Amino acid sequence: MEDGAQPVFAFGIIADIQYADIEDGLNFLRTRKRFYRNSIQLLRNATRRWEEQRVKCVLQLGDIIDGFNKRHDASEQALDTVIKEFEKSSADVHHVWGNHEFYNFCRETLLASSLNSAAKAGCGSDLMADDIYAYEFSPAPGFRFVVLDSYDVSLIGRDESSEKYKRSLKLLQEHNDNPDLNHPPVFYGLEQRFVKFNGGFSREQLLWLDEVLTLADQKQERVTVFNPICLAWNYEAMLSMLRSHKSVVCFMAGHDHDGGYYVDESGVHHITLEGVIETRPDSNAFGTVYVYEDQMVLKGSGRISDKVLKYP
Repeated sequence: MEDGAQPVFAFGIIADIQYADIEDGLNFLRTRKRFYRNSIQLLRNATRRWEEQRVKCVLQLGDIIDGFNKRHDASEQALDTVIKEFEKSSADVHHVWGNHEFYNFCRETLLASSLNSAAKAGCGSDLMADDIYAYEFSPAPGFRFVVLDSYDVSLIGRDESSEKYKRSLKLLQEHNDNPDLNHPPVFYGLEQRFVKFNGGFSREQLLWLDEVLTLADQKQERVTVFNPICLAWNYEAMLSMLRSHKSVVCFMAGHDHDGGYYVDESGVHHITLEGVIETRPDSNAFGTVYVYEDQMVLKGSGRISDKVLKYP
C-alpha cells in the first residue's frame, strides 16, 4: 500500500488443480491441453509462496483431483498426494467441492473425508445434518467467509433414489432435452448452464445464507463468498441474495479455467480464478489476497492478474 497501511490478514486462493498421475491430455472439447501430473508442482509453488507470505488461510475452490482418477481406481491415492502437499503449509485450508470431487466420491464419503474442512475447523452449520456442505467462519474480527454448496441441488453426488436427485432431474430435463445431459441445450447464452455437471442451491441453503448475511450486516462485517462454479442453475436467486446485503464485498469461484472478473452495479466483485490444470509448466495459477480495512488486493502469480478490490 502506498500509504504504508498494513493488511489485517492475507489468504491464498487456488482453483482446479485436477491432479492425476496420467499423461497430459485435452479438455472435453479437445481445444486445450491439460497438464495432469504437473499440477502438483504448481500447487507446490503455491504452498511455498503462501508459507513465505504467512497467509492466515487458503481457499481451494474445487476440482482438487481429476475425474480420470475414478477410471483408474486411483481417487484415494491422488487425493492423498494433493492433501500432503497442502499440509506442507501451516495455514488452514478450506476446501470447496466442485464437480470433479463428485466424479471421484459420493457425498457421504466427502463429508467423512479430509475435504470436509468445516468439520476439521469446527465451524459447520446446521445444514450439515441435511448433507449440505455450506459453512461460514471469521478469519479475523470484522470479516466473514462463506463457503457454499452449489451441488446441493444436482444429479452428481446425490443418490438416485433421493428426493433431491429426482427434483434435480426434473428441473434439468425441463431445460435440456439431450439424451446425454452433459451436453448443453441447443439454446445459446445462459441456458447452457443446464447440464449434468452443474448444479444449484436449495431453498434451505438460501435461507441459511440470508440469515448469515443479515447478521453480518448488523455487525458491519465484510463478507466474501466462495463457490465452486461460476454460474449455478438458479444463479438469479443467488445474485439477488448477494445484492440485498450490504456486507457482501466479493464472490470468488473456480470451474471456468479461463478465469473472469466483473464488478456488478452493487459494487460486488465477482472473480473466477484461472485453473491450474490448463496452466503451462513454466507458469503458475494462484493468488494471495491481502485484506485491508477499506479494500482487498489480489496479488496474482502466473496467469492470475493483480486486482484492487475496493469495498462497495
